[in-house]
Amino acid sequence: MLTLMEMTPTPAPTGIDTGGLADFLRAFFAPLFLVVVSVVALFFLFTREITRFVQFLILAVAIGVIFYVPNIIEVTARAIAGALGIR
Repeated sequence: MLTLMEMTPTPAPTGIDTGGLADFLRAFFAPLFLVVVSVVALFFLFTREITRFVQFLILAVAIGVIFYVPNIIEVTARAIAGALGIR
């Protein structure tokens, strides 16, 4: 015999499901990012602007870490908040 709880339908989820949005955006923009970084880096190397190349490479690595490391922003924000004594 079924109880009232088992006969009650579960409500449909409301709102947009964003579970895989970050993975989708990472998979979409990461190759585009690598192409742009490669082209700009080659330009700096061929024009022999080594200082700008190194500056660009450091910036590209920093941005690449944000793209490729999951949850880096959350971990960094929690570390900064912990260092400041904010709970």
